[in-house]
Amino acid sequence: MTDVERRTFLLGTAAVAAGGALPIQASAAPSAPDLSAALAKFRATIPSNFDRDYVENAVVPFFLSSIFAGERPILPMIDLPLTKQDAIPWDFWGMLYDDWKPTPSDGVTVFLEGLENRGEHNLRKRIYFTGVTPDLYGPKYQAKVVAFFDKLLEEKHANKPFMRHYLDYYWDIYWDLHLGVKGDAVPAQIRTIGEAFNTVLAYRNPLQEIVYENYMTVRALRPFLTKWIDARLEDIEKGRIADPDKTIAYYWLKNAGDGKYFAKKDVVFECFHNFVALSQWGNSIFGIMTRLNQDGGDQAVRAAFEKTMSGDFDNAKGAPYTPLELQVMELFRVISPNGGSISAIADTRATSFYGGSPFAQFGVPFQRHSYMNSPHTETSFDTRLWKDPERFDPQRYLSVPTSAQIDEAKCKQIGLPRCPFEITTLPVNDGRKVGVTNSGFGTVFAIADGKPLPVCDYAGFAPFGFGYRRCPGEQLTIDVFADFLRKVWHDKIVFRNLNQPKPGRVPVGPSAVIDDDIAFSRSA
Repeated sequence: MTDVERRTFLLGTAAVAAGGALPIQASAAPSAPDLSAALAKFRATIPSNFDRDYVENAVVPFFLSSIFAGERPILPMIDLPLTKQDAIPWDFWGMLYDDWKPTPSDGVTVFLEGLENRGEHNLRKRIYFTGVTPDLYGPKYQAKVVAFFDKLLEEKHANKPFMRHYLDYYWDIYWDLHLGVKGDAVPAQIRTIGEAFNTVLAYRNPLQEIVYENYMTVRALRPFLTKWIDARLEDIEKGRIADPDKTIAYYWLKNAGDGKYFAKKDVVFECFHNFVALSQWGNSIFGIMTRLNQDGGDQAVRAAFEKTMSGDFDNAKGAPYTPLELQVMELFRVISPNGGSISAIADTRATSFYGGSPFAQFGVPFQRHSYMNSPHTETSFDTRLWKDPERFDPQRYLSVPTSAQIDEAKCKQIGLPRCPFEITTLPVNDGRKVGVTNSGFGTVFAIADGKPLPVCDYAGFAPFGFGYRRCPGEQLTIDVFADFLRKVWHDKIVFRNLNQPKPGRVPVGPSAVIDDDIAFSRSA
């Protein structure tokens, strides 16, 4: 179905849904076909080899769903009516659950839970965050990341397409961070389901054969994956692996409390669902290489990188962030690997603006789903928030608030009667002197040994989202990419185009399939 045909089909659907609520002029265009006839015509375009359940639960919902462009926030918050509950396009559910629909009894993720279902003071998010607080990175995770980049950038891989090579190694660092396993300890089935999942995220359209094949691969292998993760979690709990405290899952298990808001099945699900969150690392690394590329990259980015790395780049000198952290933050602002925060809009399933929807009133068997996208990229470039948003300027974050500064007094200074979110602190339960607290905007951050470890709590820095819904893996990701830039600088690595006649097409992140035509080498 072409874009024009899809728009025509959806407009016809909208006309049917109106149910005669608006007058139709005699001179108007011929009325659209009824929904059943339009859908029947659409079905005729679906490849005959597609599994029937896949058609009904992935293909049809994909073309009956709408994602609307939301406003650019001035304050870094998304209002509660735009809920995170089940906020994922409906066609994805078949990759997450056997029954093609949300099945909380099989485990849930904080990324698809509304605030009202997360426990008091965003408890589920806080428990998740205990595994990725920035105090853990240096002593627990950094050696794994550095070893990964050392292997990735070995000389034998120079002057070859980089992103295919990156994806071949990616699952080692993914599972090493989560569960402490890599190499031959990661079965072929686990690597296959990960790549299949990311391929669906990248290509997206369920009518494409590559999406169908990989979607069904995910469904076939997911039972194996969940059993494998569960067994590895038991290894962590029983201390059967070396250094279990150097895994993210260790802290989730230790801080789960009574399990009401983070049961073991939820830990399994988070290890799986992070396929979505960390898939953006591929898009990010490609974005950095593109901008540092010696052949047509971004001169301003290269100049800022050289200036940063020529100085004392790991010394914050009393500022909230080091110069290298500022460099990474600005890279993420301009790359914006995650384009927006998706919210579910509930009223399309039961009611419409004019009353009961056709689905509810007449039992129409074609359920529609609608979502709102609060944009990250457009907000990061909003001229209401930055004087010169198009300029690459890592210093811009030194003049806007951190999450530690958004307290009761700051909220009142802004003009609010009180903080939108009560500020509370959850002590971790794993032996560290760390608490997980929040800003007045709901943004979660850590306090370690009495020292705040904040993030930039300003709407103009939007790549990781807003407020209580902000990505908890933000600081881990910034630390990982800081190590990537350290490696690039230390080894004098440069990136150049290969100028292949037919470069391979590689899925590097959500809705991102790129020509794999950039390679690295070491300068003299």
